[in-house]
Amino acid sequence: MKVLITGGCGFIGSHLAEKLLSIGHEVYVIDDLSTGSIDNIKHFRANSKFHLNIDTVTNKKLLSSIVDKVDLIYHLAAAVGVQLVVKHPVRTIETNVHGTEAVLEEALRGNKKVLIASTSEVYGKSKKIPYNENHNLLIGSPTFGRWGYACSKALDEFLAMAYWKEKKLPIVITRFFNTIGPRQTGQYGMVVPTFTKQALSGKPITVYGDGKQSRCFTYVGDVINAIIALMENDKAVGEIFNIGSTEEISIENLAKKIKQLANSSSKIVHIPYDQAYEHGFEDMRRRIPDISKLSRTLSEMGDFPKHGLDETLKLIIKIF
Repeated sequence: MKVLITGGCGFIGSHLAEKLLSIGHEVYVIDDLSTGSIDNIKHFRANSKFHLNIDTVTNKKLLSSIVDKVDLIYHLAAAVGVQLVVKHPVRTIETNVHGTEAVLEEALRGNKKVLIASTSEVYGKSKKIPYNENHNLLIGSPTFGRWGYACSKALDEFLAMAYWKEKKLPIVITRFFNTIGPRQTGQYGMVVPTFTKQALSGKPITVYGDGKQSRCFTYVGDVINAIIALMENDKAVGEIFNIGSTEEISIENLAKKIKQLANSSSKIVHIPYDQAYEHGFEDMRRRIPDISKLSRTLSEMGDFPKHGLDETLKLIIKIF
């Protein structure tokens, strides 16, 4: 099978490309390297079944030529990371909305199944825990940059669902909850690689806010297996799925856990949100997915996820 991955040089995209190549698929990648890296794909770049195109998905001529060749499309290209979102709101919204629009248009022309990678950010300020795919979305004020990202990804979802309902384009939407693992960097505000780098270097581990906010972190290999299985499952078409762990941990306790696992002497320090991001920055206290829909749909896979947080953190620290 031939597959297109947009954003295939990114953290999740490169793991997806590697997995698909390992099971015999031919993989085409489009990535403008704005947040992705050649280093992520260097160990399989020479594979004859891997084809890299350094460009943007809004290059319609290129996108059209590749879509004609492939059977499936994984659309992962997007602006990522809280720091990038806050500092570059125009780039964030345009990348997410225009990129998805271009991919869906070309997919429709060839009637190619598309996976749209979305995010837990679309739940916004909702306090209805755990988050269920049918819950209402509660987006904050447009005066704060982070909600532009949430809104742009929600618009991607609405557009994809419209293509399915009106034009019968087969789509699958996945909402990722804090995916972590090898190749992820802290460059754009990702917390686990940031804490790990600080702990291993003996520098202070910087926790934003009071550290009581909690998240659920999921090993990237488990995420990859889930999205591949969803694309192979006819029952997933036209549906939205949370993909994440339900193992909740506060950010302060995450810092303590990484410090302990890394045998680090680093101090844990707190930095106000206003100093870290922007004045009035809003964060969610808890973000926990309801993954019962995913479990029902992929019941043949057994328990999800396969890897617990401690196991994943040990792996990250070992190879960092």
